[in-house]
Amino acid sequence: MTIATSLEDACAALAAEPGSLVLAGGTDLMVEVNRGSRSVEDVVALNRIPELAGWHLTGDELRLGAGVTFAEICDPEIAALVPALAQAARTVGSPQIRNAATIGGNIATASPAGDSIPVLAALDAVLELRSAEASREVPVTEFITGVKATCLMPGELIEAVRVPVLDGPQEFCKVGPRNAMVISVASLALLVDRSARRIRVGLGSVSPMPLRATQAEDHVSGHLDWDNGVPPRLEVVREFAELVASSASPIDDHRGSAAYRRHAVRVLAQRSLTRVLNRVSSS
Repeated sequence: MTIATSLEDACAALAAEPGSLVLAGGTDLMVEVNRGSRSVEDVVALNRIPELAGWHLTGDELRLGAGVTFAEICDPEIAALVPALAQAARTVGSPQIRNAATIGGNIATASPAGDSIPVLAALDAVLELRSAEASREVPVTEFITGVKATCLMPGELIEAVRVPVLDGPQEFCKVGPRNAMVISVASLALLVDRSARRIRVGLGSVSPMPLRATQAEDHVSGHLDWDNGVPPRLEVVREFAELVASSASPIDDHRGSAAYRRHAVRVLAQRSLTRVLNRVSSS
């Protein structure tokens, strides 16, 4: 096991053993290890690398190191900048899990049910990837290529994620079989981008990869009174919710049927849009 104390150490260790497991919080990896579905031989631990643990704001762009935990994302300073990401972070596991689980790990796991994924998709998040040879940037919607599959190359790790700080209210919500510590059956992030006069929507657990409901975004954004904040007709809200549901491509599994997932995102879309528009009209 290599305990890296710098990005250079980690990249050098991965260059020497490209097949090594990368360990940050371990909240996903150790589940697989404990049930015997993942063997552990060469491991590169990242939790002592200070460059991965920080964050900073430059203009209207927030850069989060891959080692920033979900507990830290819930802190008021970050939550004020990306409210929907903080809402998603608060739904991740227990307090103990949130203190260990990292934003980079949630992305790299590439689970359709990853709570940060719909928010990052809606934000057009960009990932900074690093190896011993080079650095590159990849949009999160291109990074995740399938269920627990990514474009990460051997010897490469996630260094940071960059997101814009938007002007407008945000919502994240999810549906599961219980109220806490639950893997989502369906989830949705809805963000208001006043400067672009656009509603942004990301969906989770209803597609193998990060999903933007762009047709629904186009429809509702074109029907909003951005200058006066007057809410649209109920018919527009319902049409928006139908378009969100039709953009989903869910499956049947032990946690829920495809039909239920499609119905769930329809309800989440209508409720979330109503909530953010009420805040827009009152501001």
